[in-house]
Amino acid sequence: MKDGFIKVAAVTPKLKVADVDYNTTQICDDMIKAIEGGNQVVVFPELCITGYTCQDLFWQDRLLEEALWGLEKIAKHSEKLDALFFVGLPMAIDGKLYNVAAAVNSGKVLGFIPKIYLPNYNEFYEARHFHSGKDMASYVVFMDEEIEVRSDIIFECDNMPSLRIAAEICEDLWVPNPPSIDHCMAGATMIVNLSASDEITGKSAYRHELVKGQSARLVCGYVYASAGASESTQDVVYSGHNIIAENGNVLCESKLFSEGIISSEFDMKRIEADRRRMTTYETDDKGGYSKIYFSLENKETKLTRFVASTPFVPGDKGERDRRCDEIISIQAMGLKKRLEHIGCKNVVIGISGGLDSTLALLVAAKAFDLLSLDRQGIIAVTMPGFGTTDRTYDNAINLIKCIGASLREISIVNAVRVHFSDIGHDESIHDVTYENSQARERTQLLMDIANKENAIVIGTGDLSELALGWATYNGDHMSMYAVNASVPKTLVRYLVGFYADTSEDDLLSKTLYDVLDTPVSPELLPPTDGVISQKTEDLVGPYELHDFFLYNMLRYGCSPKKVFRLAKYAFNGTYDDEFILKWEKTFYRRFFAQHFKRSCLPDGPKVGTIAVSPRGDLRMPTDACASIWLKDLEAL
Repeated sequence: MKDGFIKVAAVTPKLKVADVDYNTTQICDDMIKAIEGGNQVVVFPELCITGYTCQDLFWQDRLLEEALWGLEKIAKHSEKLDALFFVGLPMAIDGKLYNVAAAVNSGKVLGFIPKIYLPNYNEFYEARHFHSGKDMASYVVFMDEEIEVRSDIIFECDNMPSLRIAAEICEDLWVPNPPSIDHCMAGATMIVNLSASDEITGKSAYRHELVKGQSARLVCGYVYASAGASESTQDVVYSGHNIIAENGNVLCESKLFSEGIISSEFDMKRIEADRRRMTTYETDDKGGYSKIYFSLENKETKLTRFVASTPFVPGDKGERDRRCDEIISIQAMGLKKRLEHIGCKNVVIGISGGLDSTLALLVAAKAFDLLSLDRQGIIAVTMPGFGTTDRTYDNAINLIKCIGASLREISIVNAVRVHFSDIGHDESIHDVTYENSQARERTQLLMDIANKENAIVIGTGDLSELALGWATYNGDHMSMYAVNASVPKTLVRYLVGFYADTSEDDLLSKTLYDVLDTPVSPELLPPTDGVISQKTEDLVGPYELHDFFLYNMLRYGCSPKKVFRLAKYAFNGTYDDEFILKWEKTFYRRFFAQHFKRSCLPDGPKVGTIAVSPRGDLRMPTDACASIWLKDLEAL
């Protein structure tokens, strides 16, 4: 439960139709197994105490009496088990029969949730036996306790307030207006569904998308537990298709025609953070929901769910390629619109032979193609200086020629030396003045060429550099349109790789692959034996770590302590704890201290969920203190 994680399980027990004693024993055994797996919310299928396929046997008093006995046995069995359990059974209330879910915790039944929508389109005709629990608000006495029976109940964990659970039963999800919508609008953050969904060709794919989509639109965790092959196969077969989804991501899914337990962890704090960011996520407890409290042990949940070490980059190659194509198109369309609006037919780009300027050049080429402009209007300027190596210089020249841009080569060495003389700087002192003078000279050249050629300067800096403040103020920090402003460094690499993989120009592909293989460097310090001596990631840390920190901090508002825990899990075997902690401290320190550079960024297109534009995604005070964030890390 620490850091907002809660382990949940969907269980399909082996059962015998109408054999309550056998079924109850199996459920109790599975309860133990689920607890041993660390699960604290455990969901069983619809009518699992009796079996879903009892048909007219549901009218038999003995079956109903036995079902209550089975529930009592399950409740008593839960007394020393640290979990909230949901089990299904038929229940006679006030002369009518209902299909209900019982919530069980610490030896007690906390509430009964009746099914609202009853199917009558298949051979079992559920509406033949049961009544709808819509608008029901009743009480029953069970185990000497008065217990509520209603669909609008939210079970809230008193020592984890972000854990608020509501239930719906099978068909309730499949209707145009599922009860889970009202549940979540009333504050529920997790939905459990006790189901008995028969299997026919193609239905599992629809069910998968249904659960996935509902968890996305409701921004919630969703646990779907379905009846399995132990049900009667008189006319149909049940597959035990269990699904655990969180906000549009399927975390775990069972194989069809299997029985047993699947489990994963929900991040309840992440769910709440997403809802807080959505001003359109309106809460409205129209029906006056009943809130019932329960307790769970506050322990650290062992993570088994997938945590991406590169959250900006899809793991699946097909999806990654699709997204790369889409992102380059977004960047190019942004630049296209800007050029159209100002009536400009020329752009100026500084080409270093590094990743960022390479991507900017590729984007500019696509924008020019969209505008049917001659690529000669792309004025690509290479500006060798004190740190330029033959490798990056050659790559820059080859790139410009392959793209078909106009090549200009201007050495900045003499101009910077004059500048050093003017400001009284000793060239042998390789400090920040030495470095930034070169960056600002390059920017001045680009700006003045743009004036001369009736062009605009295209910025090349990326999101990761902006997050760290790894840019020279009014140097590479400034441009007239920044196409890479919301593209993190880890994604830049894949975008360039995608272009290399799909290019039909062998020289261009070869050059792009060499750019990808070149260490990231501003090349502002003299090389050593002709090799890059200034490697960015040696100075500020690995970009894959910083991108991970940035994503989890801004996207979900995670605390530094939680980010560290996730990073340890995601980068296990790659970086040790001390290394991760060192660079996380650097990230937070730089992120806060360097915000003044982000307060005056040029325009640039947003391509993903994270951006740092002061006009859009990041409204942050320039003089905010990092003390409480760094204090969190110092305590580790």
